Amino acid sequence: MFKKFSIIAIFVSLYSFSYVFTKQPFEFYLSYAIFMLYFPLFFAKFGIPKRPVFIFLPLLVAGLIYVEMGLNTTQQLMKIFVGFFASVLFYHFVLQAYNFDLKRLFGYYMKSAVIIAAIGLVQLISYTVGFGPGYDYTWFFNKWGVVPGGLGLRINSVFSEPAYYAAAMAPAFFVAIYNFTNRDTLWISRKQSGLVVVVYLLTYSSLGILGVMLTLVFLLLNMGFVRYGLAIIPALIFGTQWAYENVPEFRDRIDGTNELVESQNIYSYEVHGSSFVLYNNSHVAWENFIRNPIFGTGLGSHATAFEKYTLTNIEGAVQIDFNSQDANSLFLRLMSETGIYGLSLMLFLLFRCWVFSPRAFERENWVMSNGLVIIIVIYLVRQGHYFYNGFPFFLWMYYYNFEINASNRKRVAAELEEQKKTTANPFALTAA
Repeated sequence: MFKKFSIIAIFVSLYSFSYVFTKQPFEFYLSYAIFMLYFPLFFAKFGIPKRPVFIFLPLLVAGLIYVEMGLNTTQQLMKIFVGFFASVLFYHFVLQAYNFDLKRLFGYYMKSAVIIAAIGLVQLISYTVGFGPGYDYTWFFNKWGVVPGGLGLRINSVFSEPAYYAAAMAPAFFVAIYNFTNRDTLWISRKQSGLVVVVYLLTYSSLGILGVMLTLVFLLLNMGFVRYGLAIIPALIFGTQWAYENVPEFRDRIDGTNELVESQNIYSYEVHGSSFVLYNNSHVAWENFIRNPIFGTGLGSHATAFEKYTLTNIEGAVQIDFNSQDANSLFLRLMSETGIYGLSLMLFLLFRCWVFSPRAFERENWVMSNGLVIIIVIYLVRQGHYFYNGFPFFLWMYYYNFEINASNRKRVAAELEEQKKTTANPFALTAA
């Protein structure tokens, strides 16, 4: 009974960011209550894992130094540091509690993704028939809203925005497409895979479109250009063109970003708001980075940097100052707040731990790895929160999948080498 409750609690912690208990002095999510419930048990059983401590200690020391220098505030530093570190610890404990059985944990994630997709489908059907409580979940969530668009509304299920759905469900979408292209039933059935795919597309999110593109590209990289290129490349080209012509949000973001980069016109309100937000935060992050390249200015400090370097300080500039806290992109936030240290860790993790099919011990290893790469890339591009929707859980899964895959390959190689020696010297076993 306790094990079943724990599985439910773990995945509720991933999907509970649409409800907050309090907003001051910080937003207290349901997931934090789950952390507090399990930490005493985890600490008693496992102690404190070394890897998270070694990673975060330099960030804490550097952050305190920058607070003394006036480049950050104690409140902002501790709010982000405690939340981020607690999330990283919790999900590392989760992997330890399940003896790093990643296939089992990822299987639970896939089943949860089917449930989340089913709720999304109910949301769309309820909207179609006019059943308010079935599509408008503000009666339950207090940080959630109906998003118009698509077939009347853009599906966001239990997430506050369709973009968060597109990010958190990206690994599940990758597996679902893999199941279709390989006529497989890895973790979920083909019908369940169909549900995951359809609902993912109905988010009509630009991040969802990015997830689709990355899925097709990574399947092509892993399964072979010759075998699948004739099918996937045209699908990728056609899908991109269709999205540009039929999804206004995607088209506006592409056009708005191109216009800003080319003209650098920050004075016209005709520019797409989200494009300006990303452009402005890119400027802020870069200005902060070139002045503090090694450790940035500490966790939580982008808000302070934003006040100094935002383009909205220029007279006549567009006055859109959204995402001043999170930089609208994890890459930009890492650049601004953690500098070379944080960027190096993230990029090293991304490229060093990527498992491709030719070097996979089992198919699950490369499928998990490439699905998880997509959520990491999406966060780096357009999600600036360090631990929203359990992002550290996916990072730890990604890292330990690489470790386990490498260990298994090494073990098998050693066994084969031993067999070769035994075959070459048939008297070795007798002599031993």
